[in-house]
Amino acid sequence: PPAMLRDEDTEADFQRFLRRVDDVTNLLQGLKSPDSAVQEKAIAETEKRLREQGASREEEEECRTTVNRTLINTSVRAFPLELKLGSAQVSPDGFLAALEKDAKERAQRRRRNEQLANALKEQGNEAFRAGDFGLAIQRYSEGLEKLRDKQELYTNRAQAYLKLHEYEKAISDCEWALKCNKNCLKAYFLMGKAHLALQHFTEARQCYEKMLQVDPQKENLFQECVSEARLEEKRLREEERAERELQAGSFAASSIQQLLQRMSSPDQDILYYTGGIRLLAEVVKNCTGQTFFRTNNGFSILRNETVRGAFCAENKSPAEVELCVSLLLLWQAACAGNEENQRLLLAQPEVGAQLAELLSSGTAQLQRETLALISLYSEHERGRRLLLRQDLSRWLQILMAFVKCTDARADSAMNILSDLIGEKRFQTQCQATLSTGVLPLFTQLLVCARQVNQAALARGVGVLGSLCADVGLRAQLAQSRECWQACLQLLDGCPDGSSPGYQQCVFAVLGLMMNLLLESNGTIQDFAVPISGRCLALLSHQDGRIVTRATGVLSRVLPASPSAVEEVLKGGVVKKMLKFLKAGGQLTSSYAIKTLSICTKSSRRAQEELLKGDK
Repeated sequence: PPAMLRDEDTEADFQRFLRRVDDVTNLLQGLKSPDSAVQEKAIAETEKRLREQGASREEEEECRTTVNRTLINTSVRAFPLELKLGSAQVSPDGFLAALEKDAKERAQRRRRNEQLANALKEQGNEAFRAGDFGLAIQRYSEGLEKLRDKQELYTNRAQAYLKLHEYEKAISDCEWALKCNKNCLKAYFLMGKAHLALQHFTEARQCYEKMLQVDPQKENLFQECVSEARLEEKRLREEERAERELQAGSFAASSIQQLLQRMSSPDQDILYYTGGIRLLAEVVKNCTGQTFFRTNNGFSILRNETVRGAFCAENKSPAEVELCVSLLLLWQAACAGNEENQRLLLAQPEVGAQLAELLSSGTAQLQRETLALISLYSEHERGRRLLLRQDLSRWLQILMAFVKCTDARADSAMNILSDLIGEKRFQTQCQATLSTGVLPLFTQLLVCARQVNQAALARGVGVLGSLCADVGLRAQLAQSRECWQACLQLLDGCPDGSSPGYQQCVFAVLGLMMNLLLESNGTIQDFAVPISGRCLALLSHQDGRIVTRATGVLSRVLPASPSAVEEVLKGGVVKKMLKFLKAGGQLTSSYAIKTLSICTKSSRRAQEELLKGDK
């Protein structure tokens, strides 16, 4: 069926229909009015209209508009015979009865049409989900033939038109959806997408602003849409500027074109491609160079069999390593500060699949440049969103392993983890390997804390602590006996004279333990006594931050075990807590109060010590 027209005649027809509905509504209100004068005026107006229609003897066709609303038919043939004859006296009751009968018949027809339209809508939805957008459009159109004021059919068809890049038709359907429902959020959203695809940036932003006016709770969606429009407009400006420079004979433009042409030559030696890639990286240094690289299909470089083979090789030769390092340097140059290029790079299937392999390759140079490339993404929100479209289920384990490195790779890996750990999608992906891969590595790192990069380890422990915001991940960690044993072993090695790096690790582990103690399980009950003993020993530590966290751990672990309460009472916990109340900071004091409350609630001895110490 032809698409809905958007011409002046159609719009005028729609407005005439609305005016007729208003006129009939006013007549009905007048006939029902308790004011006799208003009622007589309405009767007279009704008689006048009926006489005019009877005199003309023309069969007025039933009012049809492009929006099939339930309406009141005012044509002569809709009313009883005595009204058609233009009698001197028209009964208001008879007139109302005729109108009510007509309305009921129309309501019944509408219900039948609505059922058919809903069935066709569901068929269209099934076709859309299956990727058959042409069939979906056909079913939605058939539904609109049954019910032309069904908003969902317009927006669903608009979405299908978007998939087929028929943007004008999508905009038309969104406009009709808004005639049915002026607050249709989906219509504004889809219309904005269609305008954006047509590079109508002002109109796209206006649609997104309307969307936010309809529902202020959609602030995040609004910001995402506006950001997408901004990036697309920026991309267009960059490409227009690059084209002007090309026409002006830019040296960079001609160099990039020539180098990419040479890179497309097949069957060259691997050193030939490595040298070409290195030269490209030197030329692609600014925004215009990045744009030339993109518009000349620079990201298709992996189509070259030699280059792709070296990049994807499992056991790389020195020459293949050199080529891969060159590629990573080129991509860093092409993607630095350029979000469109970042998107295109990760759209290459081989790149996303190989990042984890490069990180775990064991070759320091490859790892260093791969970390540098990933950092370009992780440091800003849109880049993280691009990364999270990849399979990152192994990344927590792979990046945590860099704690063993004594160079800058450890800090780079922890920076990336810190950037990603707050993302819900990353947390969800981490669940897959937490118990089988991450926990064994983590416990090994804690046990060997003196042999690894302690500053990086402390940050890694903090990352796991942040994971505890996810209830499922926290429960897994809290159930792990190996995790508790490793934490206790690290605390054992913390005398006052330990290095600042080691003390950082202790501080981080105590924070992790506090998060894990939000859970309650049998493992915590089993470890409550040794945990309490380690924390009691740390209450005399010279670092006040460690003392505060040790007190916090006590306040959370003691409720799990009466035996733990007895153990700390023997160690003089009441006296220590009273000391913190007198001289400690606000946070330490709050933990001390809670610890005293737990002890005195379950122990007569604690009550007596408290009374003595309070005198």
